[in-house]
Amino acid sequence: MPENNSSKWTGLRLALLVLFLVLYLVIGSVVFSALEGPMEQKEIDEIKKLRAEFLGNHSCISDAELERLIVKIVKYSERGVSAVRNATMEPNWSFGQSFFFAGTVLTTIGYGHVAPLSDGGKAFCIFYALIGIPLTLIMFTAIVERLNIPVTVFLQYLLNKMQHLASPFHIRLVHLFLVIGLVLLFIFLIPAAIFTALEVEWNYLDSFYYCFISMTTIGLGDYIPGEHPDQQSRTVYKIATTIYLYLGLIFMMLMIAVLYEIPELNLGIHFYMATAGSGDGETTYLQARNGGPNYTQQIDEPVHTITKSYKRQLTSDSDEESPAAVQNK
Repeated sequence: MPENNSSKWTGLRLALLVLFLVLYLVIGSVVFSALEGPMEQKEIDEIKKLRAEFLGNHSCISDAELERLIVKIVKYSERGVSAVRNATMEPNWSFGQSFFFAGTVLTTIGYGHVAPLSDGGKAFCIFYALIGIPLTLIMFTAIVERLNIPVTVFLQYLLNKMQHLASPFHIRLVHLFLVIGLVLLFIFLIPAAIFTALEVEWNYLDSFYYCFISMTTIGLGDYIPGEHPDQQSRTVYKIATTIYLYLGLIFMMLMIAVLYEIPELNLGIHFYMATAGSGDGETTYLQARNGGPNYTQQIDEPVHTITKSYKRQLTSDSDEESPAAVQNK
């Protein structure tokens, strides 16, 4: 009976979550439409004006001929071939550009600004991704697992030093905010400043926006580093950007792993179903955590198996030195 009640409550919460997300989608649609609609209409009017001026100055070209030319240019531009580049420009499939493309495929960022045009390239991309993406995720998980050891040791240090000043939960929050602050500084703020200095047409907001869109693997492709015609050392720049993407995703996964170590912040336990034969929330929480933080399609394995001994020590130390335990003494 308790299990049925628990399932009903989690089902109700899930239904409310679905309704909230539908409403959230509607709100996002309205806001984006209100913000971007006027800008789009302004650019449409500008294009119509330029087109009319061009036809007026070149009476030998008909409107139909210009339309066919524009359609072809747009078609090839959408496939990564720009008509504004001259013959001295580096092609899309130079080593640096290809290295950057391969990196965005394996990290599932996929900007979409360049894509294979040949049937052979498309077929190879499928098999390349099928093999490379799982291996990349395994590598990310293994690295995060090892990085979490010193992070957990630092948490133990904070618990030992601050156990008489705050509860274990608040100490874990301090630890989480420190990790978030470091990630924000070294993965977002500093790289954004570097991109602002290197990219001629980017301001700081554009650069920060690119970092956020990339680190969340959204990958819209509206801002791509190293695409300016006058970009120097393009190959080195593309390789360095690819390395930044890999390092950034690793530390994003580490930050999410630290977040998942705080049960009170794991909202998923309020929506997951309890395992059969167990109606307690702790079992549900453990089941949810075994899936690990689902980031960039992470494999369903615990991220921190190496640090189990540290976790046991943290749990025992926290229980022993909690305010309630001290009061009982």
